[in-house]
Amino acid sequence: MEVILLERVEKLGAIGDVVTVKNGFARNYLLPNKKALRANETNRKLFEVNRKKIEADNADRRAEAEKASKGVEGKTVQLIRQASNVGHLYGSVSARDIVDALAGEGAHVTKSQIVLDRPIKAIGMHDVKVALHPEVAVTVKVNVARSPEEADLQAQGIDVMQQMFERDAAPAPEDLTPEPPATEETAMEEAAAVETPAETAGAEPAEEPSEASDEAPATDEAPAADEGPQT
Repeated sequence: MEVILLERVEKLGAIGDVVTVKNGFARNYLLPNKKALRANETNRKLFEVNRKKIEADNADRRAEAEKASKGVEGKTVQLIRQASNVGHLYGSVSARDIVDALAGEGAHVTKSQIVLDRPIKAIGMHDVKVALHPEVAVTVKVNVARSPEEADLQAQGIDVMQQMFERDAAPAPEDLTPEPPATEETAMEEAAAVETPAETAGAEPAEEPSEASDEAPATDEAPAADEGPQT
């Protein structure tokens, strides 16, 4: 669909440009938010008649946005959230959360002005764009942490998760203690503590007792012959 832009739209064009966009994008965003008109003959003439007024109104809104940006630019907000040991949030930080946090710092913006490509789902320091006007945008920092102590460390530029990983990967203190170098005296003491086998010491092994034989001992005498009857 071809449309006539009534204000600057990022990645599309400036006021008065005729651009081609997807039908869904035009019907669901540009037209209902009065950011564009259908590019037909009637609307082209209507735009040209009102061009000066449209541009003047845009300039007034831009000036107001530039003035308001001074109270938003560079703001840092802190959000404490529950997270896993690897820093993934149980949930996410939304645009509404950032709006409420900025309001607590005295910076009033709307949800539609918070530009989040995707929800924030991890602890750390996050740069978030705030579009106060199509031509005026500022950046705020969102400090997401599991505790105020972690938030303070992150505000100082310390990567809390990296620090935790390095601490877990470091060897235990006892593993780092070097063994004392071996000396002649320690070597002799270790040698003396080893028990010398009986064969090496010259001792004769004890004889094993012989088992008694179950057979009767042999004799040299022959058995006596039976004598016959005497006459």
